[in-house]
Amino acid sequence: MKEKLAIFGGDTTVKADPKDIFTWPIVNKEMEDAVLDVLRKGKMSATDITKEFEQGYAEWHGMKYGLGCNTGTAALHCSFFGIGIGKGDEIICPSLTYWASCLPVYSLGATVVFADVEPDTLCIDPDDIERKITDKTKAILVVHYCARPADMDRIMGIAKKHNLKVIEDVSHAHGALYKGKMVGTFGEVTAFSCMSGKSFAIGEAGIMLTNDREIYERAAIFGFYERAPELTIDYLKAGAGLPWGGYKYRMHQMSSAVGREQLKKYPSEMAEIDKAMNYFWDALEGLPGIRSPRPPKDSGITMGAWYASLGHYKTEELDGLSISRFCEALRAEGASIFPGCNRALHQHPLFSDIDVYNDGKPTRIANSNQDIRKLDGVLPVSDGIQTKVFGVPWFKKFYPEIIDEYTAAFKKVIGNYKELLAEDTGDPTDLGRWMLSAKAVSGK
Repeated sequence: MKEKLAIFGGDTTVKADPKDIFTWPIVNKEMEDAVLDVLRKGKMSATDITKEFEQGYAEWHGMKYGLGCNTGTAALHCSFFGIGIGKGDEIICPSLTYWASCLPVYSLGATVVFADVEPDTLCIDPDDIERKITDKTKAILVVHYCARPADMDRIMGIAKKHNLKVIEDVSHAHGALYKGKMVGTFGEVTAFSCMSGKSFAIGEAGIMLTNDREIYERAAIFGFYERAPELTIDYLKAGAGLPWGGYKYRMHQMSSAVGREQLKKYPSEMAEIDKAMNYFWDALEGLPGIRSPRPPKDSGITMGAWYASLGHYKTEELDGLSISRFCEALRAEGASIFPGCNRALHQHPLFSDIDVYNDGKPTRIANSNQDIRKLDGVLPVSDGIQTKVFGVPWFKKFYPEIIDEYTAAFKKVIGNYKELLAEDTGDPTDLGRWMLSAKAVSGK
């Protein structure tokens, strides 16, 4: 006899105390002591601890230079300036990403051309990159979206063919591997967000990595006036002392103190999350209507700490059951699952109509010699993604008895999906969010 769905008055499936399975970040005494030491010594705005963190983070990735920033957005802004993005330049960026991946180029007089994403990885589609290259293209912005590494072999090949720079946004994928190599080590420059909701969480912070000394020094002079003594390149030294961008981007030392401690424990935390998330998806393998975001086994591609990972939804395998109804039934079972993800950026008026700097025309095309918006064309995967993905629980601990309740909820809903069809009103037109919600990706 089938269990009665909770949405129709049956018992809920997820009942156990979750304990600390969703608690993040995991704060230990060493982190607390490190923060208190900064406070007690009055070093909040100094840079000594930040430089130690930068060195450790760079060494973890096998990179030469790190630059600790106050946000991931600042790290991206510095990355753009570091590689020389300027007026009239174009970058190619996936439309399916957080706004900070590309919006900082507006302040540099540049613009963004949006590319579609691949339906399986949800990362930028190499084929569409090639279609979007113009004589103004200067860089490709790669986002390892929702912890899944992008196809770096093809992307780096395209970049080499067209002499383009590659910027990696690794804000979702700290510690993930692409064919055995850490993401964030392929392009000329890489930016990470390390805010408290990310997998490598140290506070409201970010960091930029590069192996190129000129990129590092350009980024430093852009928003780090106090680093003037480090400069070695003549044209930068001549203008040192003031931040060229007019920004103050240094990392707060309470964050960098936390970061030093996180470097010690993050690999083991990442391993436990990976174990828990794979246990979850192993239990659901083969069920109709859903697919894991996991890379193929033995590919050397990993999901790091699985930040904001998404499940894929196949409505046709459940007789057209809407993803909204599917998630509603799961929430009734006690699993806080939501449909959709980031809305595609090209759909927002900031990238079509809004004049930010009073140029007399939309900022997107203020410094273009053509209407760059027309290059977006149709992005079918990005435009249709909201009904095809859902946020899954982000288990931080391997507690099988708790995870089992969540997998049981999925099995119960899928096993009784036909009962949900009768009152299914379909999906609303406003699925998705312009920013990822912590609640929507936590699973609580």
